[in-house]
Formats: sequence, C-alpha cells, structure tokens
Amino acid sequence: MGFKILAINPGSTSTKVALFDNDTQQLDLTLRHTAEQIAAFPNVIDQLQWRKDMILKALAEQGFDVRQLSAVIGRGGLVKPIEAGVYEVNEAMKHDLTNATMEHASNLGGLIAEQIASQVGVKAYIADPVVVDEMTETARYSGLPECPRRSIFHALNQKATARLHCDKIGKRYEDMNLVVAHMGGGISVSAHCKGRVIDTNNALDGDGPFAPERAGTIPAGELVELCFSGKYTKRDLKKMLAGKGGLVAHLGSNSVMHLIERVEAGDKQAGVVIDAMSYNISKAIGAMAAAMSGSVDAIILTGGIAYNEPVVKYIEEHCSFIAPIAVYPGENEMEALMLNALVVLKGTITPKVYA
Repeated sequence: MGFKILAINPGSTSTKVALFDNDTQQLDLTLRHTAEQIAAFPNVIDQLQWRKDMILKALAEQGFDVRQLSAVIGRGGLVKPIEAGVYEVNEAMKHDLTNATMEHASNLGGLIAEQIASQVGVKAYIADPVVVDEMTETARYSGLPECPRRSIFHALNQKATARLHCDKIGKRYEDMNLVVAHMGGGISVSAHCKGRVIDTNNALDGDGPFAPERAGTIPAGELVELCFSGKYTKRDLKKMLAGKGGLVAHLGSNSVMHLIERVEAGDKQAGVVIDAMSYNISKAIGAMAAAMSGSVDAIILTGGIAYNEPVVKYIEEHCSFIAPIAVYPGENEMEALMLNALVVLKGTITPKVYA
C-alpha cells in the first residue's frame, strides 16, 4: 500500500474531493452546493466548517477511514503573491487565507486541508495557488502607478497541463515557450517562458478576455461613469466584474454548451457574443506570443470551454499561424494536487515555506 493522499478543490458551487493511493485514484467525488445553501453564509470563510464536515461525511459513506491518510492537499487561495511550488500550510498562511482581501472559494482549500490533516496527525499542503507570481517587472506596469497589473490566474491547471503536454512530446517544461489559455468560468491566458509565467492577465476581476461570468478588460472611462452614476453600490460593481459579467451579462447564462445549443437553434445574438469571447481569447494569445518575442513552441487550450468545438475552431483559425495548437479539455487540477503532494512525501522536493 502506498501513500494515501486526499486532494480538495473548493469551487463556487461544488467541492471536488479525490483520494489517491500513490498516483492511483481511488475516489472521485463532486459535492454539489445549491445557490440557496451558499446564500445561507454571509461570507465564503463562513462555509469552512460546513464544507469540511461534508467532506468527512462523504468519505465515511465511502467506507474510508481518514486515519489512513499520509497527507492532505488543498487548492491554493488568494494568499500573498508567491512563486510556483508546493507550500506547507502554516500559521501565516492560515491567517492570510482567513483574512483574504478578496473572496473566493479557493481560500477554503488550504484551511480545510489543514483541519483534516491536524485531526489525523499528518501535514497539509497547497500547490500553485491562483496568486502565483512570476511576472517580469515590465509586465507589472499599467498606465497608473496606483493600479499595477496583478498575476491572478489558473496556475495549478495551467502548469499541470503545460507539463502534461511537454511530457507527451518528450520535452522539458523548463525548455519550452508556451502560451496557455485556461478557459472556464474565468479565462486566463499566460506566457510560459522556460518554466516561468512571465506575463498573464488577472482572470478574477482585472483584465483579459471576458468569460462566462467575468467582465475582463472593459473601457476604463465607461467604468468610471458607472461607478459614479448612483445606480450601483461598490458590491454591485464588483459582482458585475466577477460573477455577473461576461456571457451572463450579455446572454443570461454561464454555460457555453447551452449557449452554443441556442446558436444552433437560430439565436444570432448568442453566436455574436460567443464569437466575441473567442476573438478576445485569440487577441490575448497573440499578446502573450509578443511577450516572448514571437518565439512560441505551442499554444495550449484547456479548461471546460475547450470541450466546445466552435470556440476551439475559432481560436485555431485566428492563432494557428503563431504555433501549433494542442487541446486538453477539462481540468487536471486534482491530479496536479496529488502529484505535488506525492513528490513531497517521496522526498523528491522539500516544500516551500510561506512567510
């Protein structure tokens, strides 16, 4: 029997849980949360005990004794900007996750992992959180010193998929120049230069392509007018940027699959908006190619939207002149979490210290 690893990935409407024996998956659970259940909690952090108890109950129902665990690893949240890697959950991290400046379900990953790990006497970790920051100094500048560009992207899945692609073609991730586009509820497009993400968009509430639920880059002057129109509170506007922006704002749905069905049924406006999102993704890919002086070995498309052929086809038509395009639909986050914990348990690497 090998190392027993529990991986936890909290999302806005679900908590994904996977159990591994070394790198063999034994359980794959998705615990769904209704809008009514989520609405019962004033803040994301208030869901901590509820989600942890739900995980423990689900594992018990599957007949698994958590005392068998060797480690627990959670999706990293909105901590301070850090380099990529595996980090042991410590007091400083727990404080920053509990008091995060931005609310996101991923903030619960490390906290749930630590509570379960402490209960059974093992270590808890996070890996490649959304705030991984390897950007160059030049990439940080915007036109206002008060508003620097920030690195908030799907680091875990982007790096895991990039490494998966490199393994597949027999290359080292650290030797390749890649543009990776994660296309999910939020969309992040990043320049992976020799193993480091030297530029990316703030896919949470900042810039980049608009996404199913996020506004992406919007005209600054018009946003200022909205802010001072008297029609919206600060909370309303934040929600328009992340949660009620993008496809939701234009079409009332965050499901690309559903919207493509509407297009096929004759909804011309849905077709225009889907093309516009694809167009914005293509432009972002071109920008990240420029960040690496046009030296790109491959463009990688991943995330749930990559299952939708019209979007992929549109991007291929607009970007294939840059580099070959590889498509890896869905997310590899649970496997990525497991692999990061496994290399620590095997002593291959030493976890980094969060300070």
